[in-house]
Amino acid sequence: MSRIGKLPIKIPAGIKVLISGASVVVEGPLGKNEKVFDDSVFIKMENGEVCVSPADTSVEHSLVMHGTVRSIIESMVIGVTTGYRKNLEISGVGFKATMKGKVMDLDLGFSHDILYEIPAGIKVDIDQTGTKLSVFGVDKQLVGQVAANIKSYYPVEPYKGKGVRVVGEFVRRKEGKKTA
Repeated sequence: MSRIGKLPIKIPAGIKVLISGASVVVEGPLGKNEKVFDDSVFIKMENGEVCVSPADTSVEHSLVMHGTVRSIIESMVIGVTTGYRKNLEISGVGFKATMKGKVMDLDLGFSHDILYEIPAGIKVDIDQTGTKLSVFGVDKQLVGQVAANIKSYYPVEPYKGKGVRVVGEFVRRKEGKKTA
């Protein structure tokens, strides 16, 4: 049985957790987060803690999902209390980003600007220079997906280091051609 799955999830004060069958709704000061899981695990609330157990220990899928569901619920609780943030950095001459309402305009050296619509529940902050972005939200998966989508338009290339990168990400630089 999963060692992570056995651990109960402590619910901090001010957080409301509603469990109905395989559906979990977590509400907190930063917002609301809800997920529906399959019936391979039992989710129950005991003494201010959420406990997850496999529905059938003879089925491998139930054992696999045991720790996964517990980790997702813990991420939901952390999301509504502190939230999740990914910082991105744009590097390159003339590369920048600007916000126009709920649409981000990325100028990444192409012949046209890239327009990226920010999904509901995500907040993107851009600094004055337009080269530093901060993606914030309560859903860990959605924050990571938005950051990955923005990065996918122009990933960092290894020769000049131009492109969009997650802050702290290492990109190995390559040496250019040498003339004979």
